[in-house]
Amino acid sequence: MPTIEVKNLNNERVGELELKDEVFGVPLNEALIYDAVKSYLANQRSGTSATKTRGNTAGSGKKLWRQKGTGRARVASLRSPLWKGGGNVHGPQPRDWTHDLPKKMKRGALRSALSERLREGNLLVVDQFNLETIDVRDKDGNALAGHKTKRFLAVARALGLDKKTLIVDTTASDNLALSARNVPGVKLTPSANVNIYDVLYHEKLIFTRDAINALQENLSK
Repeated sequence: MPTIEVKNLNNERVGELELKDEVFGVPLNEALIYDAVKSYLANQRSGTSATKTRGNTAGSGKKLWRQKGTGRARVASLRSPLWKGGGNVHGPQPRDWTHDLPKKMKRGALRSALSERLREGNLLVVDQFNLETIDVRDKDGNALAGHKTKRFLAVARALGLDKKTLIVDTTASDNLALSARNVPGVKLTPSANVNIYDVLYHEKLIFTRDAINALQENLSK
């Protein structure tokens, strides 16, 4: 059973956490991860591009002049694709790009990716992500408010967060969201919304103790 150190926001060891083999001891399965990412990206597509066919354009359907005897080309209605303002032929229509993947495959891919991040040493666990516990002061020696970006950057330096980082917690923190929203490459998400794309896109994963326990509970079902 793999174990991982639990640290505080000053990068000091405060404990140890046992991780479940069925979640964080899974071998790398690149084919399964590829299928899961493909499904995730396909499901993000809106598929709303559309052009108007002759049935959608405004105008009468009346035949403009008789078929023969006028010396002009035969014509149907103003909504013909041959006329300005007429319908479009073979243009894009709304499409459902959804690519469903079985739930077991999605969970299996997520387990595999999380296990690989752990083996790489790019998965960290902190006791809690409370920025108020960090003492950061301005140039005049006054303590900064809890939602200041400088507070988050101080934590990032302490934990060695110099890459794209995904921060996972069980509950939303307004101070954390306000302090991290202007930092490039940082994303906050609750443990229930962790997905395969975010795990692969962000090179560093930081979980609070409660968040990683909740995720293990969900993925071990």
